[in-house]
Amino acid sequence: MDLRAAAMELIWAALGAVNPATAVARTLRREGETLFIGDRPYDLTALDRVAVVGAGKAGAGMAAAVEAILGDRIAAGWVNVRYGYEPAHPLERVHIHPAGHPIPDKAGLEGTRQILEIVDSLTPRDLALVLISGGASALMEEPVPGVSLDDLQRLNDLLLRSGATIQEINAVRKHLSQVKGGRLAQRIVRRGARAAVLILSDVVGNPLDAIGSGPCVPDSTTFTDAWAVLEQYGLLEIVPLTVRSHLERGRRGEETDTPKPGAPLFADIHTLIVADNRTAAEAAVERAKALGFHAVLLTTYLEGEAREAGRALAALAKEEARRGSPFPLPACLVLGGETTVTVRGAGRGGRNQELALGAALALEGWENILVVTLATDGTDGPTDAAGAMADGSTVSRARALGLDPVDHLARNDAYPLFATLGDLIITGPTGTNVNDLAFVLVKG
Repeated sequence: MDLRAAAMELIWAALGAVNPATAVARTLRREGETLFIGDRPYDLTALDRVAVVGAGKAGAGMAAAVEAILGDRIAAGWVNVRYGYEPAHPLERVHIHPAGHPIPDKAGLEGTRQILEIVDSLTPRDLALVLISGGASALMEEPVPGVSLDDLQRLNDLLLRSGATIQEINAVRKHLSQVKGGRLAQRIVRRGARAAVLILSDVVGNPLDAIGSGPCVPDSTTFTDAWAVLEQYGLLEIVPLTVRSHLERGRRGEETDTPKPGAPLFADIHTLIVADNRTAAEAAVERAKALGFHAVLLTTYLEGEAREAGRALAALAKEEARRGSPFPLPACLVLGGETTVTVRGAGRGGRNQELALGAALALEGWENILVVTLATDGTDGPTDAAGAMADGSTVSRARALGLDPVDHLARNDAYPLFATLGDLIITGPTGTNVNDLAFVLVKG
């Protein structure tokens, strides 16, 4: 049994299960003039317009599925996606607009203003379909007055390098935005319209207020929470002054906080998750079983510092290899979640490559083990790789080529090491995004 070939089969099975078009089609259906969103019916004859707006790496596929179901009933549509995630051919009713990620850029702000123009044109006889997927936090943004794009870019760069969790990062983002933290829903409801929100989740545990920074759901965080994140990670003195000033005013009650749980406005907002990390992980488990592995999904809550998580995966692998425990061999352990990287060096890589390198160092000399880690969107950090594969020979092969794995890990420089070894996972942009996956494969 070739573990690397098996791993690629698991990867494609997992990605296929969270194809955004497939996921939306499972949730949205039309029967004559009735549109069902989940189990909730909408009478199309009672609606003047249906508008489609949203953002995220899976936005093009989600919009294409909505357009295939609703066709010319869509009166207006605009969805921001990451550069490179545009469809091969333009959609007929929904404009797909590429923009920057993970740092917001001018194109993202311009696209968001187009979204807000559509929202501000809604009436009480209209329905907004809001499509949210991973990456929406960067791709859909309209900062509060006084905070510039340069300020946002500086802030996001600092947060992403700090080691803060995505929930902590989003707590800050929401309190500097006119669309995040329920504010887009607030804007829709002010027009008297209703909204249905379809979410392809990229956040561990699916907390709705963290996915895409929760533009259409209540926000449980406060200005004080946002301030505390900057304080915890030593950023208060280095973030732009406009950011610090706005958060300080919010703490004093001089800025209106985001709408909170229980706010009446959310009664007209229908929210569904169409696919998530578990969807992908379970598909990988089923494919592994079909290939003859004793396969199990251990968790979809894999978090923590990436290199330390790699060591933990290696420990699981060693126990399996030595004792065939806790599962018989051949075994496949599937884990999902999202680790973090505290950037200490100027190297090139991503959290999944760093996780794999951490595992490789702990697996040196062990045979019949393969650890596979990948981002389901196909891009791990600022690289063209989804992730990497590591086994007991990774370290010795690297050293034979004059590479020092310990040094590469210290400099956050996993990409060139795995590229030299031919052990990067290259999928290209997948058009979806449901966190990260890790497979631990052990032969008998």
